[in-house]
Parts: sequence; structure tokens; C-alpha cells
Amino acid sequence: MKMFIRQIQLVGFLFIFMGFGAYGQNPDSLLLKDYDPKSVYNIPETHITRAAYTVIDVHSHDYATTEEEIDQWVRTMDSAGIEKSIILSTATGAEFDSIVEKYSAYPDRFEIWCGIDYSGYKTDNWPAGAIEELERCHAMGAEGVGELGDKGLGLFYCDPPAYGMHLDDERMKPILRKCAEFDMPVNIHVADPYWMYLPMDAKNDGLMNAWEWKIDTTKENILLHHELIQTLENAVRENPNTTFIACHFANCSHDLKILGGLLKRYPNLYADISARYAETATIPRFTQTFYRKYQDRLVYGTDMGRGRGMYETTFRILESADEHFYPDRFSYHWPLYGLDLPRHVLRKVYRSNAIKVLDLD
Repeated sequence: MKMFIRQIQLVGFLFIFMGFGAYGQNPDSLLLKDYDPKSVYNIPETHITRAAYTVIDVHSHDYATTEEEIDQWVRTMDSAGIEKSIILSTATGAEFDSIVEKYSAYPDRFEIWCGIDYSGYKTDNWPAGAIEELERCHAMGAEGVGELGDKGLGLFYCDPPAYGMHLDDERMKPILRKCAEFDMPVNIHVADPYWMYLPMDAKNDGLMNAWEWKIDTTKENILLHHELIQTLENAVRENPNTTFIACHFANCSHDLKILGGLLKRYPNLYADISARYAETATIPRFTQTFYRKYQDRLVYGTDMGRGRGMYETTFRILESADEHFYPDRFSYHWPLYGLDLPRHVLRKVYRSNAIKVLDLD
């Protein structure tokens, strides 16, 4: 009798298991982190292995750890049509020197930018020391500065950080003027995408990515999104001879009109499009209009590693008219759409604008 009951239980479990397999997982028990939608639309898919025009990537980092990885990166750049990558090292001193040395076998393919030395930034004579190190890095080959970063507590990407000091601080003015003197553009990351500031609840449509990068707005003396954008505007306005690149669309993907207003008012401001493909390819018609309007002020960047698939994803988003697709590399749960940018716009974003900003031959 016990054996019979046991057999009945096993059959019941089997039916339950088969039921889940036949009908899928119950949405009431499905975790958002496990939701991984795949498009079933039978529509065209474009596979672009090489950019329409030769590309200058203005936003990359020191991703390679060995000479072999650098060699492989160059081969990938060759196949994808990437002529040059700007390595935003954020570094100064011996660390900067070591990065310059590491990529020295390919001086025409990689350009290393330095950071700002914030050591002693609270002392009265700090700017002089930082300028001295900036001059030394420039002599070592640094043609620009970046990526500087401020997510609310102050400038912090460089080591040591300068918490409490923002881009528009009076102490930064002599350094930014020196950048203008040396024709060194300044790449600056202010704020983060707006979803990271919203409540982490069911109303946040970027929740999964927002949760990973959420901003703790309760911290003391933290600047919020609009306040950080104001620090950017103040610095750009007060240093008209310095060229600024606001990376990631100045983190205004949710409202590109904010960035558009800045670009309209300040000719010394540009924006790179790096690492915000997922945030802008969700609204393709509006984004394409933005590219058309500010086609002379946007520059291509990646900030997503050095893999072939990464480059190909950016090309597909910029060049194709594909609809409703989910690239593996983004942690949002929304579909993306190709921007189908006109050829003359692609040429400027991929290359021409960077040549102008970087003063390349």
C-alpha cells in the first residue's frame, strides 16, 4: 500500500513538472532577474561586421592586460574598421606612464589620456602641483584628460578622489585653462542615467540596470542629477576656450532636450554616445532626430570592452533599421531598435567630428 501511494505521488510530481514545461513558468513566481525575453518576430535582422566609415572610438579604457591581448584588440579593430581608440586612463604618475608604455607598440592606434592629480586638493597651492603633473603627462603624450567623473559627491574617478570638489569649483579653473592652452579636451562623466535616481520599485522601467547602478540620494551633501548637469554647464560656460566632451550623452538619455540645450548654447561642448546605446535605441525616431539636429557635436564611443560582438552591436544600432531585438550585453528588459542614421550623419559621428575635436590630421 505504501509503495502504491509513493507511485501515485511520483506520478503527480511528474504531471506538475510536465505542466510547467508545457505551459511555462508561473509569472507569479518568475523573478525579474530571470526574465530573459527573446523576440519571436519574423522580421529582418542585419549583421554588420564593419562600420560604414572608418571609426575613431573616443571612449575606451585600459581593457588589455597583456601584449597578446593588445595585439588581438588591434586585429579586432582592423576587422571592425576602428582606426584609433582613445584610452581614458584616469591615471597620473607612474600608473599613467605604465599604461603609455603598455600600448607603445601601436602609437597610431591608441591615444592615452591622463587624469588629474587630486593629491592635496584641499590645500591652497594644490592647482600648481596638479598643473605640473598635467604638463608632465602632456609631454609623455597625453592629448586629452579623462575620464573625469562626478556622481554627486565630487570628482572621484582619479586616485586619490576629490570628494566635495566638483567640475565648476574655483580650484579647477587654472587646470581647465591649462587644458585649453595645451589643446587637451576634457572628457567628463556627470551624474548617471535618470533611472538610477528613481525609486527601485515596479514603476521603474529600467529597474534591473538601475538597481545595479542605483544612486543613494540620501547621502549627505550629494548633488542630484539636475545639480550635476548645472556643474557641467557652469564649467563649460566659464571656460570657453576649453573643449569638453560630456560622455554618455551627459547622462541625459531620458531627456535629450537637456543636452540639446547645452549643445546649442556652448560651442565648446561635445557629447560622446558611449555606453548609452540601450538607453537611446528604445526611442529610435526621437533619437534619430536628435542625431540629425546635433550631428556636428556627437562623437562615437564604446566604453564596453574590446570584443568584436560589442562593436557589431553598436554598428547595428546606429546603421540598421532593425526592430525589436535584445542584444545580450544590456541588462535592461526592453527591446532595442536601429536608428537607421543617414550616411552623412554616420560619417560625422564615426570620424569627422572626432578629427575636429582631437585636432587630428
